[in-house]
Amino acid sequence: MIPIPAIDLLDGQVVRLQKGDYNTPTVYYSNPLDAARQFADRGLSEIHIVDLNGARDGRFINLKHIEEIASHTRMTVQSGGGVRSMDDARTLIDAGVTRVVCSSMAAKKPDHFEQLIRLNDGKHAVLGLDLKDGKFAYGGWLNTSDESYDKIINHFRDKGLKYILSTDIGRDGMLEGVNLPLYKDLTTRFPEINIIASGGVAGIDDLKMLSGLSVYGVIIGKAYYENRLSLEDIVQFSC
Repeated sequence: MIPIPAIDLLDGQVVRLQKGDYNTPTVYYSNPLDAARQFADRGLSEIHIVDLNGARDGRFINLKHIEEIASHTRMTVQSGGGVRSMDDARTLIDAGVTRVVCSSMAAKKPDHFEQLIRLNDGKHAVLGLDLKDGKFAYGGWLNTSDESYDKIINHFRDKGLKYILSTDIGRDGMLEGVNLPLYKDLTTRFPEINIIASGGVAGIDDLKMLSGLSVYGVIIGKAYYENRLSLEDIVQFSC
């Protein structure tokens, strides 16, 4: 299991939201590169960056910060937010992003997401399976699909999907613990897909429980920023 620290960007600052509510941001860093470097300096290999402006407004307001992190650290950068088309995905890849997380594009332009899956043997494509009351959410978590997420996964798995980032929105930023049944179900039914858990990590016990499952990685955000997890705690789970 790979611990993947998260940097959520809103108006050029590192913030965290509660349950995706843009009206309740907490600012942790004014310089995103400073936040990224502390993880890189401890040897963490991957980082997850969300452009919250992009997710809400569909424009890469924070692209320069993402590009700066990609070029000034040796971390694998996974990023999403505002990816509406294949051209958007290419913009992030050209900026140094290795894996592009897509929710809106998968929901509204599945043919574009399929193009991304085919690019570089699926290594660039991540299905952002954000679940809101059990429904697939997209567009900054403001819209939901009536189509079951099982059907969505099966469709893209048949196209060669290799990564899923699954977030339980109801737990995101709440420090209430991870949804273990969800990740156990996903890893059991889709063993050929790399599952990345997100939402609800409250402390080291959550990391221990997730490490017992076959998840590829876990996103760590507020628990670190609120001092529930230290860098030492996180690093010990590095592969």
